[in-house]
Amino acid sequence: MNDPAASIPAAPAAPPRSPLNVEANDPARFLNRDIEWLEFNARVLDIAADVRTPLLERLRFLAIYSANLDEFFMKRVGVLKRQIEAGVSGPVVEALTPQQQLDGIRARVATLGHRQAIVFRDRVMPALEPQGIRMLRWEQLTESRRAEAEAWFRSNLFPILTPLAVDPGHRFPFISNMSVSLGVMLRRPGESEQLFARVKVPDIPTRLYRFGGTSEFIPVQEIVEHNLDDLFPGMEILKVLPFRVTRNAEIERDSEDTEDLLEATQHLLKERRFARVVRLEIASGANPRILKFLMEELQVDEDDVYESEGLIDYGSLNEVADLDVPDLHWPRLAALAPAGLEDEHADIFAAIRAGDILVHHPYESFERSVEKFIEDAAADPKVVCIKQSLYRTSGDSPFISSLIRAAESGKQVAVLVELRARFDEARNILWARKLEDAGVHVAYGVVGYKTHTKTALVVRQEQGGLRAYAHVGTGNYNSRTARIYEDVGLLTADPAITEDLVNLFNYMTGRSRQREYRKLLVAPVAMKRRFIELIERETQIAAAGGRGRIIAKMNQLEDRGVMDALYRASEAGVSIDLVVRGFCCLRPSMPGLSGNIRIRSIVGRFLEHSRIFWFGAGKEDPLDGDFFIGSADWMYRNLQTRVEAATPIESRELRRDLWEVLQACLEDRRSAWQMQADGTYRQLDSSDLAADDPRAIGTHARLAEHYAQRAAARAQASRGG
Repeated sequence: MNDPAASIPAAPAAPPRSPLNVEANDPARFLNRDIEWLEFNARVLDIAADVRTPLLERLRFLAIYSANLDEFFMKRVGVLKRQIEAGVSGPVVEALTPQQQLDGIRARVATLGHRQAIVFRDRVMPALEPQGIRMLRWEQLTESRRAEAEAWFRSNLFPILTPLAVDPGHRFPFISNMSVSLGVMLRRPGESEQLFARVKVPDIPTRLYRFGGTSEFIPVQEIVEHNLDDLFPGMEILKVLPFRVTRNAEIERDSEDTEDLLEATQHLLKERRFARVVRLEIASGANPRILKFLMEELQVDEDDVYESEGLIDYGSLNEVADLDVPDLHWPRLAALAPAGLEDEHADIFAAIRAGDILVHHPYESFERSVEKFIEDAAADPKVVCIKQSLYRTSGDSPFISSLIRAAESGKQVAVLVELRARFDEARNILWARKLEDAGVHVAYGVVGYKTHTKTALVVRQEQGGLRAYAHVGTGNYNSRTARIYEDVGLLTADPAITEDLVNLFNYMTGRSRQREYRKLLVAPVAMKRRFIELIERETQIAAAGGRGRIIAKMNQLEDRGVMDALYRASEAGVSIDLVVRGFCCLRPSMPGLSGNIRIRSIVGRFLEHSRIFWFGAGKEDPLDGDFFIGSADWMYRNLQTRVEAATPIESRELRRDLWEVLQACLEDRRSAWQMQADGTYRQLDSSDLAADDPRAIGTHARLAEHYAQRAAARAQASRGG
């Protein structure tokens, strides 16, 4: 079925936008990042609503939508509230005041929340029922099912529940971030005084109870709610209100200049736990008395209260989405070995010496390339030194164990652990300590900057002296996300790149003031300047009557210096295509400002995460242009306040691979949305295309087919056939 709008509710209207008759120096030439971020999350919800998405994946996207929104409130809403309280009332560089932004956020979240409930309740769950997959309410349970749930409650939940009364002798309890609670109003028999108590719903051992031998579930919250008599024996339960709080994660710091980043990060984690509440989610039909009491105790206003028509905790849907029903999931993708690394026992260093290797995850194996690079380096007696930057890594990271083995075997190992990677701070502190205990030289980042670069360096003692090998990537050294995030990386022994990395690691771990690099684009020292120079070069080419052309793929676009350079390039006649998965603050397709700029967003099975930049250089053959991959989006924070690295791709063969990726994104009419000048998005239509047309199957299916065909051709060639 080609029409994604069939049988799904229409997307709600976006909030009013800034006027479109903007001039070159008008703040309205830039869209608001928070409103545009909500538009990105609306596209995530579109995937859940799309009847072409496999049913259990639709549930997964409902959960992803909520997880994204949770993070948005933690990161952004508290900042706006601080601005309002500080009296920031008029637009300075923004077209919208903080209050207007907050009002727009509330309106958009409310309409999207309504749509999410409809998709869940009226579209996805009814479609799953013929498969025996159901989400039940207590009222729907048979007597035998209730008995089963109650028995499970007594043996698995009752011992760990702690009802907390609130009265003159008991203060209002601390409500932890993102936890689901029950507000209970009760009284003693024969008395009129109403008393309040809170019961936290644990998320262990599970957030959903699955009835034995079935694929039928009920939220644990409902089981607790309907067994409160066991927690309050002899009391009369009057009303119950499920609720959930979101706390601000953006803690205001006096200064980034601290002598001990580890101590500062630990202190931040403690502060965050008790930060102000920025959102109170409640079940629909809330009891006014309980709600008023919660608002007073949590110190929130009416505008901070969000009523949920569906689940309070959509994240629990991941437990249902994990069901092993292949027909209800995306087709299985087997990650392929990259070219040159087909033999899992191959000498990876010999393969890299033979020529640069470009790896593209998740289509090509992260385990057989990036993990192998560090694992083999740890085991290789010729390797004398390993250096790596870790921003986010998985809980069972093979990189940590490899680095520890390397250090314990006498190799020099230096690791840059970014303690301030938001929401991964506690895990990174744990890894840093484990590495230090093994004798690894651990640095916690450059004071004043987050270290976001994805780089690794291996130095071997070879015939003729030391030789260095490098990996420069767009994604984290995280084995779990490498299966669902789309990223690219370069494995190289190019002496200019490895020398640049030596200098970059000295900058990150020592006190180097290195500002010039031979090939790498490094932030904050030179990356932004160099990107703007490349944009201006295309501008000059177009102004002189030549072929000015830019294609850039990234996660977000927000840096105003870069955007103004792109506006100037557009007016000079440069043809610009931007593939921006998340929020984008640049207005496309506006005569007199951005008439030659087209922006699209790819949202689908995999999270588009790679940053790929191409500048045509006036050449007829696109492979003669300049290609870069790196860790940085075109955002102020990436270009000015983070340590980032981008590497040129110089091999013609590898440039051809990147060009294929960019063309797949630009031709996609299955999982692509076209951005409009007012900041809204229009999903592209593939109904006029044949079902097997590469444009109709989307970027992810197209590239999966491309890599599978290429691997098959290599295998056939190796057999001599």
